[in-house]
Amino acid sequence: MQAVIAIPELAGLESEQQATKLLMRPIAGVLLLIRTVLTAARAGASDVLLVVPPAVSDRFLQNLLEKLSQQGVRVELIQISEFDPQRYSSWIILKRHLKDKFLWLPWNWITTKNFLSQLPLVDIGSVDWSKAVYATVHEVDREGASSALPPRSAGGVAVTSPESAVAAERFLVANSGKALDGIHTSFNRRLCWPFVRLLSHTPVTPNAITFGGVVVSVLSAIAFAQGTYLWSVLGAFLFYIAGLFDEMDGMLARVKFAESPSGTWLEGMADGLSYLLLFGGVTIGLSRRYGHIAVFFGIALLIGSVLALITTSLQRRRATTPDRPNEYLGRFYQLLEKDSGNWISRAVRQVQAFQRRGILIHYIVLFTVIGALPLVFVLATLGAHLTWILTLYFNRRFFSQSSEGNSAVSKVKEAL
Repeated sequence: MQAVIAIPELAGLESEQQATKLLMRPIAGVLLLIRTVLTAARAGASDVLLVVPPAVSDRFLQNLLEKLSQQGVRVELIQISEFDPQRYSSWIILKRHLKDKFLWLPWNWITTKNFLSQLPLVDIGSVDWSKAVYATVHEVDREGASSALPPRSAGGVAVTSPESAVAAERFLVANSGKALDGIHTSFNRRLCWPFVRLLSHTPVTPNAITFGGVVVSVLSAIAFAQGTYLWSVLGAFLFYIAGLFDEMDGMLARVKFAESPSGTWLEGMADGLSYLLLFGGVTIGLSRRYGHIAVFFGIALLIGSVLALITTSLQRRRATTPDRPNEYLGRFYQLLEKDSGNWISRAVRQVQAFQRRGILIHYIVLFTVIGALPLVFVLATLGAHLTWILTLYFNRRFFSQSSEGNSAVSKVKEAL
């Protein structure tokens, strides 16, 4: 897909310093024009056609291209005087550079890749050029399903002032979640909004947030290990806060275009370590009240948790490409939906969400406050062992492939 972005003539008539200030206003820690181009690239644009007025300095353009090349984005520059998307003559000039279908994105339109990817195709004659649209130079087939929809544009905010820049940042943070977020996770993310926006203006990285969550998990485990009710309640709330750190690192990464495969794996390892710390602290705390039986369940829980972490990590490697480990959960859900004729897949699809940390932290707090922590302890032990057993089952069912697929389960067993 091609993306077309045009810098207005007004920017070219300003002094270089004023033009830079206008086009490169920081929005949530990323310069405005660079954010616009990167959003198009993340939405699937393989190349970007950037239309610029002749008055824009070569130094500015060279600096811009260097920054974008570092992000792996290919940009083609076209200099046109007084380009106006509402004039057909402007598009005639671009004709030899333009593909039949293209994504139009105003230079100051702040949106997300999810909004852009959902745009229907509309013909060039019905476009609102002040917003992002997916357009074609040909007439849209009105018999097509997508063209039957009324023309609409991607949600977003046009940055034209300091006030609209603030609104754009709030829009980005509010839409920094995932499509699979449920009620619990959405609630958690709302609590994180002001902190993510604040952090986006600092040098703090998503990985630093991840490590911060591990530190809070250590404090939570220490509190649980004391064994008393009040200490356990404190530990539960600390574990909830650690869970919010887990939400914030991903939100910050998406807002600042800092997602990476290594960051995804680090987050996964941090989640696993947080669970082990939690269960270890709870085991010590409950053993002070219930003696050896708590130690027995604690050992069983820790063994089950370690096996679950190993098997799910290996399955993630099997289910995704090395550069996209973050797609694992979405793909797994899709496979469960397609396999709904199997009663095991159907049952796992219904209960799997309760294992996600964004939901579990709520129940840890709830059961701890009502004094039912031992019940959670027992359920977690059963759940951990079911997880690694079912992971092996689904690894064979979904991710085995001909020659090398038949040995997938044996590799997992060897790793164990």
